[in-house]
Amino acid sequence: MTWEEITTNVIEAWNVVRAGISANTILFILVGFLILYLILRYNSLIKLRNNIKNSLADIDVQMKMRFDLIDNLVNTVKGYAGHEKETLENITKARTSFLNAGSMDQKLSADQAMTGALKSLFAVSENYPELKANQGFLQLQWELSDIENKIAASRRFFNSTVNEYNSSIEVFPTNIIAKLFGFKREEFFATAEAEKVVPKVQF
Repeated sequence: MTWEEITTNVIEAWNVVRAGISANTILFILVGFLILYLILRYNSLIKLRNNIKNSLADIDVQMKMRFDLIDNLVNTVKGYAGHEKETLENITKARTSFLNAGSMDQKLSADQAMTGALKSLFAVSENYPELKANQGFLQLQWELSDIENKIAASRRFFNSTVNEYNSSIEVFPTNIIAKLFGFKREEFFATAEAEKVVPKVQF
């Protein structure tokens, strides 16, 4: 059977079906398909937005774990370099700022401040051979390095999800649905260059 014959048969079949269906019924079917499409696209945007919230929550959890490790690290350092008050106070301030942060920008700012304070802390540890040789200190450094890698992976996943969501609400016809239901662009989790350096563990 040729393509022309197939096309002719499809048209004839459609004419037969259309003859037995009223215009109102056809309109009702078309409206039904449109509503179904809107529901599917709306639900897909909801899922993407929830993925963003969940991935951001994962970052929060890992950052809190990071700060808990840093607390233990600070307590270890105090035993050897308690007079390094400025460095230790900067870490405490950064932790407090993060816990009190109400927005992503504030959390990012506190996280960057913590990164700077940590670099100072590790620089200070170079002046204390006994501290550098302390097994507890070395273990905490290793755990901190591990969680830094996990946070970096979570940020990449978060940004990938945000990119997918932002792209979805910008393309036609999903952008119409996004405007109707108030879906707005989400911000990426930017990372400062200094923060990309993971603390090195040296044995």
